[in-house]
Amino acid sequence: MFQQDQEIFNILLEMISEGAIIVDSHQRIMEVNAAFEGIFGYTKKELMGRDLNLLIPSNYHKNHKTYFKKFIERGKRRKMTEASDIYALKKDGTIFPIEIELNPFLIYDKTYVIGLIKDISEKKEIKKNLMLRTQALQSSNNGIVITDALKYDNPVIYFNSTFQKLTGYTQEEILHKNCRFLQGEDTEQKGLDALRKAIKNGESCQARLRNYKKDGSMFWNDLYVFPITDGDGVVTNFIGILNDITLSIKEEEERVHLASIFDESLNEIYVFDAETLKFINVNYGAQKNIGYSLDELKEMTPIDLIANGEEPEFKNFIDVLLKGNVEKLEFESMYRRKDGSTYPVEVHLQLSTLNGKDVFTAIILDITERKNYTTKLERKVEKRTHQLEIALNKEKELNELKTKFLSLVSHEFKTPLSAILTSSELLSKYQLTEQQEKREKHIKTIDDKVHFLNNIINDFLSVEKLETGKVNYRFDQFKLSKVVNEVVYDANMLLKEGQQIKYPEDIDDLSLYQDEKIIQLILSNLLYNAVNYSPEGSTIELYVRQNEKTTTVTVKDNGFGIPEEDQKHIFERYFRAHNVTNIQGTGIGLNIVKNHLENLGGSIYFESEENKGTTFVIAFPNRAQQ
Repeated sequence: MFQQDQEIFNILLEMISEGAIIVDSHQRIMEVNAAFEGIFGYTKKELMGRDLNLLIPSNYHKNHKTYFKKFIERGKRRKMTEASDIYALKKDGTIFPIEIELNPFLIYDKTYVIGLIKDISEKKEIKKNLMLRTQALQSSNNGIVITDALKYDNPVIYFNSTFQKLTGYTQEEILHKNCRFLQGEDTEQKGLDALRKAIKNGESCQARLRNYKKDGSMFWNDLYVFPITDGDGVVTNFIGILNDITLSIKEEEERVHLASIFDESLNEIYVFDAETLKFINVNYGAQKNIGYSLDELKEMTPIDLIANGEEPEFKNFIDVLLKGNVEKLEFESMYRRKDGSTYPVEVHLQLSTLNGKDVFTAIILDITERKNYTTKLERKVEKRTHQLEIALNKEKELNELKTKFLSLVSHEFKTPLSAILTSSELLSKYQLTEQQEKREKHIKTIDDKVHFLNNIINDFLSVEKLETGKVNYRFDQFKLSKVVNEVVYDANMLLKEGQQIKYPEDIDDLSLYQDEKIIQLILSNLLYNAVNYSPEGSTIELYVRQNEKTTTVTVKDNGFGIPEEDQKHIFERYFRAHNVTNIQGTGIGLNIVKNHLENLGGSIYFESEENKGTTFVIAFPNRAQQ
């Protein structure tokens, strides 16, 4: 029945450009067109009535029968493209990839299938080559981009993974953009002018550029650009190959830097051939010191510079380096300059390699100063001797201070303690009411002596803190009148018969930002001294002045005064003027006052005349500098 419409089928099949085949439901070949014969290499006569497996590789036969049966049952058209990996078998045994479209149809209630077949071997090969090239581009260590020269602004249409990794940009930030984004704002580069000109003229170009990654870091790029033309010679694309040379640039900079160090070093550096001993290179420091130019030195050897140098002796000396017995030689010698003058040197000599050739590198130190060391040493010894004398004097002074201190402790503690003991014994004897006045006198004695001993202990503690640097000043805002009131109140407790303190006027509004306790300590010492070293019935005057920056306090008495010969020692620790040795005192109060004032940025001075009185003036900042 199929043959009844043979002519119609033949006409239709020959009109199809693809290879066409018709099989029945049993997979027998019923018809093929000429294109099919050309693809498979069979004639129609050889194929008619044969089983379809003839055209299928043997390893597909088993599965093909099942697939064909299911296809007939579904009865629907199906297209199997190259993605399905369909292969056919030619007459000569060649297996090749095909693309096939299957269409079932009925004729006189019988099912047939027409298959349209394309040989995609060439297409597969092209795809394979393209994939290999793409993989090659992706695996390249260089960044690669391809741009479309036919589109406006020559945008990027391809880039490899190395380019993306090198620049740090995303796909969206690279594709369809001009590569100028890599220069950022650094557009005034010499290499860019040559690149723009080459692209404009459709020519190849090589340029060294400063490019910038997405994170803003700069890298040096050797860029190679090649045009791609079509059959008509029109430039369709540009290929750009990026080579990150940042490391080599840095290495070159380091080499230049090292060369600069070599040339600019003030030490003399010589490089000479291990065989001929002729100088190969000599730095500027050596040329300057020795007096020869580099051209002159290249015709010379180290023996020409060594005073009384002998070649055999020198070669024997350096032979240990050539044999590898030692790594370095250090020795002293005498060099002769071009002008004939000589100078002592210390030589550090090593064997190294330059361009595959053994060379010696010598670093020469001018040790003229070292040779004058004896003179310097004598001066140093003299200086040290002087320092030792000073130290011994200080030690002697310290011993004297210790002696004074022990004498002071013995006297100043023993006397008040004896008075306290005597007064406490007498108190027990005065029990009658009419004896109250005597009892109070002894109580006051005890109180005064305890107060005196407490002041001595506080003074000793202050000295220890000042010497060890353990004084921690605590600054705060306070009224000056508060401190003055407390100091005057305490001093009134110590007044002798008929003594009085003239209180300063108009100080209620005066404020300070200072260490309140230290200011109180300073004023207490000065006022106590005025009371202690003034006779009965005398007046102690206290004055306070303050301007924008400084507060000045004056304490004036009409007491014993300080002898002129003692005045230069008055601030020394444990020193007491010879006219008051019979009066209780430690000799450290004024030393403490002076040290505290200097630490606070203040000052102290005095005027005194023996038997007429003393005036102390202190000044300190209104606001302490922390």
